[in-house]
Amino acid sequence: MLLHIIARGKIGRSPEAELVDRYVKRLTMPHRITEMPDRGGKLPPAGPGTVTVMLDEKGRQLSSMDFARRIEGWRDAGTRECRFLIGAADGFDDAERANADLLIAFGAMTWPHMMARAMLAEQLWRACSILAGHPYHREG
Repeated sequence: MLLHIIARGKIGRSPEAELVDRYVKRLTMPHRITEMPDRGGKLPPAGPGTVTVMLDEKGRQLSSMDFARRIEGWRDAGTRECRFLIGAADGFDDAERANADLLIAFGAMTWPHMMARAMLAEQLWRACSILAGHPYHREG
């Protein structure tokens, strides 16, 4: 299953970009990052077997174990691509939210898109580690 981060805004050369790179290099699942302009532009087309996860302030707060189990379930069900959408400063509108399969939030606070991208990359790495059977110290 392809883990595909689709993020509004350019991360450029920054400390956040270094964090994203650090974690995506550790991913054991195929992955891709697509950057989009802050406004405009079309999302890459979603093929059959695609799940869309939107990072949104109105989303559910999942534990790392729950997040890993969701990814495991999609993978085992034959999902071809899991897209993770990160919006620009104004986030997503109701119509965009309605098209997502899952809305998740990294807490009730607002995060800059560059930090959200780094946090997502870390959680994807953590999920891959959990699914690979590495001991997770927060379990139990």
